[in-house]
Amino acid sequence: MTKIIALVPMRHHSQRVPGKNYRLLAGKPLYQHIIETLLTVPEIEQVAVDTDSEPIMEGLHRNFPQVIVLPRPPHLCADDVPMNDILLYDTAQVQADFYLQTHSTNPLLKAATISGAIRAFWAEYPRYDSLFSVTRWQTRLYDQHGQAINHNPAELLQTQDLPPIYEENSCIYIFTRENLVRRHHRIGACPLMFEIPRLEAVDIDTEEDFVIAESLALRQARGNLP
Repeated sequence: MTKIIALVPMRHHSQRVPGKNYRLLAGKPLYQHIIETLLTVPEIEQVAVDTDSEPIMEGLHRNFPQVIVLPRPPHLCADDVPMNDILLYDTAQVQADFYLQTHSTNPLLKAATISGAIRAFWAEYPRYDSLFSVTRWQTRLYDQHGQAINHNPAELLQTQDLPPIYEENSCIYIFTRENLVRRHHRIGACPLMFEIPRLEAVDIDTEEDFVIAESLALRQARGNLP
């Protein structure tokens, strides 16, 4: 049987949104949203949280005893430590055939979407060696020099007719430890892009993002979002 473990790194310190990972969003700590979602995904055998946060550790032990807690070692706690270094440490602590990494800052991500990503990847593996989720954008984009990226300004095509651009949205990554060690990166040499709905891809990096995510979460709880 194929074993997949979900990895969720959660730092105690947040540079732009203080206490972000354990701050209340729609009535409960932010990290609880993604944990509750992951625990309902049938393809995921275990959920593991890497953290240096005492409030998060205490909350997990109290409310989610089935979740594996991986205390983050001090040498991996600095703000500038690459995520791939953290994942190399985590995958050495818990063994699996595949790892799915997501973030507590993706509270609107749905279990059905995560299942869809896993099934899509398994159907294509090993043709594709990894998966990462993306958001589609069809709008007129420019680089920092004012040069058009994905359109000819002289043509003014309707935006729906523009070639799509895909943003890596940091919601879902699927990979093997073998590829992670070989490339020192969670995205392999031949990755599968998995598109997810834009509302589910809301990622909290700023105070403004937190306000948007909470508003959407409350609407979702009231049944006002699809």
